[in-house]
Amino acid sequence: MRWSPPGALLGYSRRLQTRRLFVNLTTADVLASHCIDSASMVRKLKHHEQKLLRKVDFVNYPSDATHRSAAVIRRYQLSNPADYASYNRLAGSLRQLAHRIALLPPDSAFRRKHEDLLLEKLHDMGLLGVGGEGKGKLSDVERKITVSAFCRRRLGVVMTRLRMSETVSAANKFVEQGHVRVGTEVVTDTAFLVSRNMEDFVTWVDSSKIKRNIMKYRDKLDDFDLL
Repeated sequence: MRWSPPGALLGYSRRLQTRRLFVNLTTADVLASHCIDSASMVRKLKHHEQKLLRKVDFVNYPSDATHRSAAVIRRYQLSNPADYASYNRLAGSLRQLAHRIALLPPDSAFRRKHEDLLLEKLHDMGLLGVGGEGKGKLSDVERKITVSAFCRRRLGVVMTRLRMSETVSAANKFVEQGHVRVGTEVVTDTAFLVSRNMEDFVTWVDSSKIKRNIMKYRDKLDDFDLL
């Protein structure tokens, strides 16, 4: 028989006991061990760990917001990413204002007045489908005032909806090149927000070659009107 030092035999005996104990665990024991509250298993952070992780949010990750902003920027062709942040701040301020108005008593004349003013203003801007005077609700501000709602009022998106362009990117190029006017003013800013009343006055500039080609295709070309 091969001789082994006492320390090696003692270590082998302990490993064997541990293996036997693990094998003898029943399924109920394993399930019970998993049912332990996870909060009791997590130790409290030490002082230096709290200092290092004081700005870390373990619930909301910045990458989630980045994915959402990237999708909106790509869909509505925002040339300046700062526009997304501006729309986000405006939407947050409007929701906060609606929440404060909702905290007032329902029978308050002050609440009814400013609720109608807010809903009517958002309706005129084209951000809400209905206005004040009992037609809309403050809950519509919470649910429907988003960054996308502001983006849908951009000139390029409105042109696409009016069938003046096939894509938003092409519409933005037309705007930057000075082919589009809103009312009597030529607009070259793609971030221009079109209100509900001005939506019917979005058209081509009289001297635009695009308008000339459209009129020629429709056999309505009049050189005098294009001077």
